[in-house]
Amino acid sequence: MAKPNYAFAKQQRDLAKEQKKEEKRLRKLAHEQEHGEQAEGESPADAQATDDKPSE
Repeated sequence: MAKPNYAFAKQQRDLAKEQKKEEKRLRKLAHEQEHGEQAEGESPADAQATDDKPSE
């Protein structure tokens, strides 16, 4: 019977962990960009609303 290659198994686990971490980073980045663009679109309208108020 062949003995298990623990080093190879560990390497495969580490590669899978790194790949999952990278996918999560990309999802977070896409989510931030999606919501960041919406926030940027809202902020000029908010700025105009505050500019319309008379100063005291």
